[in-house]
Amino acid sequence: MARSTPLAPMIGPEGVAPLSGSPIRSPKTAELVAGTLRRMVVDGQLKEGDFLPNEAELMTHFGVSRPTLREAVRVLESERLVEVRRGSRTGARVRVPGPEIVARPAGLLLELSGATIADLLTAKAGIEPMAARLLAESGSADAFDELDVLLEQLVADGHESGSLAESTGLFHLRVVQLSGNATLSVVAGMLHEITVRHTAFVFKEHKSVSKADFDKLIRSYRKLLQFLRAGDAAGAEAHWRRHLDATRELLLTGLESVEIRDVMG
Repeated sequence: MARSTPLAPMIGPEGVAPLSGSPIRSPKTAELVAGTLRRMVVDGQLKEGDFLPNEAELMTHFGVSRPTLREAVRVLESERLVEVRRGSRTGARVRVPGPEIVARPAGLLLELSGATIADLLTAKAGIEPMAARLLAESGSADAFDELDVLLEQLVADGHESGSLAESTGLFHLRVVQLSGNATLSVVAGMLHEITVRHTAFVFKEHKSVSKADFDKLIRSYRKLLQFLRAGDAAGAEAHWRRHLDATRELLLTGLESVEIRDVMG
């Protein structure tokens, strides 16, 4: 059951000690209150599924009015850090976002900048080989087993699967996430939705995946897993770089200058 977090561990705006009921006179009071609550989420004092204390408690604690408090909550809601169900008596609930929170605006920014699908795949080629190296160096047996399960599901679905873009995209994403590098994982997660949408678009509108290409893909994935389980970091990195180069060539032939678009819109 979700818990309502007590006020005791709260800190005041800007990281200072809790206020003793003194009104905050700053003209940006709502942003300061939102910043304090945001920091509590980052520090783990507020966790996924927790409810914020009720309005009366928060108003007393921060020394602010109801409109100011509600403005602060709206700031957090716009950042997708809390979820507010209108008419509910339980208040705002913490929802810790994932990389998808920036995927949509990042996609729009790429569109506005005139980025091409080639740009996107080149960026992935700069991220994933290093992740493969890290995964080979420190990955666990459980991580490798998870990739094995994803691979076997790919094999079971076959080359004519309508979800091939999603399945292969997930495999690539998990290689990065399982590497343990948080920064690479966030960037890969941000690019994941955009990549999957455009890969699916390419498969549907321009290129079907042949049985021969699919079998080659599966062999390459198996080879990566061999390098990973052997702890061969250099081999895993080099192999994954070659794989991404070959995939980019396969997907982009004749489409090198196609710009990123919201193909789902």
